[in-house]
Amino acid sequence: MQFTEHFSRRGALAALFAASLSCTSAWAQPAAEPIRIGMIEGLSGPVGNAGEAVYRNLVWATERVNARGGVKLPASQGGSRPLEVVRFDSKGQTEEALSGLRSAVDKGITIVAQGNSSAAAAGLIDAINKHNERDTARQVVFLNYSAVDPLLTNAKCSYWHFRFDAHADMRMGALMSVLREDKALKGIYLIGQDYSFGQAVLAEARQQLAAQRPDVKIVGDELHPMARIKDFAPYAAKIKASGAQAVLTGNWGNDLTLLVKAAREVGFEGSFYTFYGNALGAPAAMGDAGIGKVVAVADWFPNVPTRESEAFYQSFRQRFPSPADDYVHMRMQLMIEALAQAIEKAGSVKAADIAAQLEKAQVTLAGQTARMRAADHQFQQPLAVAVMDGQGAPGVKFDVEGSGYGFRVIRQLTPQQAEMPHSCNMARP
Repeated sequence: MQFTEHFSRRGALAALFAASLSCTSAWAQPAAEPIRIGMIEGLSGPVGNAGEAVYRNLVWATERVNARGGVKLPASQGGSRPLEVVRFDSKGQTEEALSGLRSAVDKGITIVAQGNSSAAAAGLIDAINKHNERDTARQVVFLNYSAVDPLLTNAKCSYWHFRFDAHADMRMGALMSVLREDKALKGIYLIGQDYSFGQAVLAEARQQLAAQRPDVKIVGDELHPMARIKDFAPYAAKIKASGAQAVLTGNWGNDLTLLVKAAREVGFEGSFYTFYGNALGAPAAMGDAGIGKVVAVADWFPNVPTRESEAFYQSFRQRFPSPADDYVHMRMQLMIEALAQAIEKAGSVKAADIAAQLEKAQVTLAGQTARMRAADHQFQQPLAVAVMDGQGAPGVKFDVEGSGYGFRVIRQLTPQQAEMPHSCNMARP
């Protein structure tokens, strides 16, 4: 009887999500002009798979808002209006991202979103600051879902920029809460992409290792060109030769997948402490060699052990059933919820009105609650650390991308535990 009741409750939750997140053909879509979100992202080239994963997440999030009638605005602002994601391909290049911003402004878009490059995000912040000061009639607000260089909400913080991912130092702190308990670890190899984010990750790794595990020797410390390396075998050979028991990396996309694949092929048997080792081909590339050895940090994992989380994940897989499309981000869903909330409270789609409300946003979805910190526009949310294991192992109900491997949550941090101080001195209009 208890099992039946539990199954029914869980099934009801999944059905509720599925009903509210059904395909666009099932919407009762408002007839009003859509509120457009300009997604400026690498959608082609070596980082295109990461960009397409973002697009699926934003589409799914906007479908949920539209399924409930859209964003509710006064009649003078068009009444209830749907959200729409408009794509601009940056090809993974900062100059192309800036070109995408200009195109978005020319189309009258007041909300832009980007994340898969901290260098591009920094360029967009500078360009938006200048544009908004110069062209007050066409101001833009910037939603950042993945660019995690800490600088972006510290020295480069902007009233117009809102980061919905935990920054690199916050992610590193969560990883270190597990790494510092790894008593077998004597030597670690640091490797990252040679741009602002990768440099920030390794700098913070050195600092936190010195503070929390001074007994661990850094046996390798190097940066490599981003999205240009096709063969990581030479890097993998150096990692193995170093005698390291673990690798720490912020790599993402193909730079992570190819790295872990090369490490497996040369016979490296150590652990990987990663920011993004839980998807985009990395688990399949590592295979059995990754079980118990690949550790990842995220704002959420499919195997977070709650009924609400399970229903949330199952509803995403119903919407995108192909294993290749399996990369859902809770933070991107919360971001769109926060945006809808801010627009409704502002009663306006003007960037300045949205920003004034967005910095006070607090949202809850599928059991996850997060808030925007007004002082630096850094989202404060739970973080989790998980380790790779075979599907079906305790705590691993769901695998990743049909690989047969999933991630078991081993540490959960509250927003208060994940929070870090800031050095932002924000100029407000």
